[in-house]
Amino acid sequence: MKNLQMRARERGFTLMEILIVVAIIALVAGYAASRIFDGGDKAKASLTKAKMGEIAGALDMYKLDVGRYPTTQDGLKALLTAPSGSTKWNGPYVKNEGNIKDAWGADFLFKAPGEQNRPFEMTSLGGDGKEGGDSPATRDIKSWD
Repeated sequence: MKNLQMRARERGFTLMEILIVVAIIALVAGYAASRIFDGGDKAKASLTKAKMGEIAGALDMYKLDVGRYPTTQDGLKALLTAPSGSTKWNGPYVKNEGNIKDAWGADFLFKAPGEQNRPFEMTSLGGDGKEGGDSPATRDIKSWD
């Protein structure tokens, strides 16, 4: 009997024990990865909100020079190049095209005039590029929130 018990100890791990350990490691790694990537999306959302503030300042400078905000049709590109027929444009009001994109590299949705007496509205569709969403990666970011 002792000989049988010693052989059982020397055999190593069973397949079931190995599968359980691998499953536990996968769960821990998945949890850690979700925390890391979720933090990245929160940072990108904060960066996008900060970019909106910078763009709002550039839009105010544009309005001081031109006398109005760019139209929806002009879009935020009016901060880089003068819209046709604009004689008072004194830009560029931002350094490059990257400054008028959200942290995910997508164009902001721009509307002027905005609703509820807002002079303009900017929206980022978040990391998924689709309207709506409730996680940091998918939530829309709006300039008036």
